[in-house]
Amino acid sequence: MTVSVFRDLHHGRTPGDPLVLPGPWDAASARVLADAGFPALATPSAGVAASLGYEDGATPAAEMFAAVARIVRAVPVPVSADIEAGYGLPPKELVERLLDTGAVGCNLEDSADGVLKDPQRQADRLAEVRAVAGDQLFVNARVDTYVRGVPDGTDPETETIARARLYAAAGADCVYPIAAPPESLPRLAAAIPAPLNVFALPDGPTPRRLGELGATRITFGPGLQRQAMAAVRLIADRLHAL
Repeated sequence: MTVSVFRDLHHGRTPGDPLVLPGPWDAASARVLADAGFPALATPSAGVAASLGYEDGATPAAEMFAAVARIVRAVPVPVSADIEAGYGLPPKELVERLLDTGAVGCNLEDSADGVLKDPQRQADRLAEVRAVAGDQLFVNARVDTYVRGVPDGTDPETETIARARLYAAAGADCVYPIAAPPESLPRLAAAIPAPLNVFALPDGPTPRRLGELGATRITFGPGLQRQAMAAVRLIADRLHAL
């Protein structure tokens, strides 16, 4: 499936009908999700890392790209890949390796080692990725202000909007203010000139409600993988008790 199909899924959506992108962590889970009728999928780096035996953020680049390629090969729907901060790869190599997996899009986050990056430098990097990729990749720019914190005296919402606008101007197709509070979503959606990716929590608002608040697209991070592992744990405990 082409990137144009994936890009079109983000546009023309009505409030309350966001694009829901479940996160497969391996080929088997990807097949289940695609068979359930979802039009596209978005891998979570933490879920893939867990499936490979790594902590989140510790997966070697080669193993992450190989895992993404296996997921892409397993399903007939577009797949976007969470590639964290890009593994320190220069934009040309990053884009080439991502395209080699068959993925149509990627997440790129604006923090490293738990610290927010300079927003202008991140915008410049996104612009380089866009220049190399052309229209071959859908770039989702993650904004980590709510998970990494902002300097004292800085309003998180104001900083999030400023970063998101920079990233959209640099060529990002979508912005992802991860962990933004639901009450901020209407203001973020109104201020940011790009589709808004929102992270759904098991005990938080439903995807439909998040869409009504301004989300264009919904992802779940490693939530589905963790729920699946909780189910496996229950099965294991029952087996052990036999």
